[in-house]
Amino acid sequence: MFDAVAEKTEPEKLPFPYNKSTYCRYEPIEKRIEHAKVLIVNNLLRYESDLSELAHKDWNGTTEAKLAFERKVAGMACNNIAQNVIRLVQNPKTMTVHLSEIADAAEKFRPDAIVMSGTFADFDYYNPVHIEASKKFLTTTSIPILAICGAHQLVAMAFGSELRTLDNLAVSDKRTGRLVEYQYRFVKIVDKTDPIFEGNDDVASGVWQDYTTEDHILRVWQNHGVQVVGVPSGFKLLATSYLCKNQMMVKREDGQLIYCVQFHLEKSFEDWSKNPTRWEHPNESRDGRILFENFLKLALEHASNVSA
Repeated sequence: MFDAVAEKTEPEKLPFPYNKSTYCRYEPIEKRIEHAKVLIVNNLLRYESDLSELAHKDWNGTTEAKLAFERKVAGMACNNIAQNVIRLVQNPKTMTVHLSEIADAAEKFRPDAIVMSGTFADFDYYNPVHIEASKKFLTTTSIPILAICGAHQLVAMAFGSELRTLDNLAVSDKRTGRLVEYQYRFVKIVDKTDPIFEGNDDVASGVWQDYTTEDHILRVWQNHGVQVVGVPSGFKLLATSYLCKNQMMVKREDGQLIYCVQFHLEKSFEDWSKNPTRWEHPNESRDGRILFENFLKLALEHASNVSA
């Protein structure tokens, strides 16, 4: 009798893989990095001077509203990046500049690393002078770079790759109504030996979630309708997904260290109380936080080797 009752009331196991876990692992966030000087680059549009002739033509009558939206998004994006640095580094120093100022700012600020934000508008709406100057900087700098979402695409363009929509159309052929990869998605690590994934094979380390140590998967926030076609010369693919093949790549040649991610790894420290969103707690973006921290460690190591 009691056995029968117990059998009926026993919670049904959910059909989850990875030890049937029904929760995310939580741990206090420790500042393991002693210092880091990080240049944050705002890749969004601000003023009419940031626009191309095509943007002025296509946005006629709506330019002011579109720029206001870009500035709003830029504030949130750059703050999320800054919060990662502040919450992961004991003695952080940050400086935020616009894409058009990146070369001059890097020379004056002399950062240990550069983190570039995502974008919203297509790059042919950008002032071509700003795009060409940024390409020149990206292909020659020895400062470690972390390029996020639209910045991932900008880096790929700088090294000769093409951008297309997720349904494989030219960007200019489909400005609106695009297929979008959105919300939390799994991406597959294809090179688990890269040091940014340190510990991904070690269950006992407790660094990564079970899905990473068992199946080499990351759970990350996505929000994009454009993708990089292939992998540019000098880069190595690190992660992929069904809709977007190039989810993550790295360049370790010619004295450069450039990590590019199509997803938004910077969401971990979004201000939940002041900016309510679908990201309900920092654990949701835990994988992104680990990648961000590992990038900073690798950037400091690279900077040390370059100066030695």
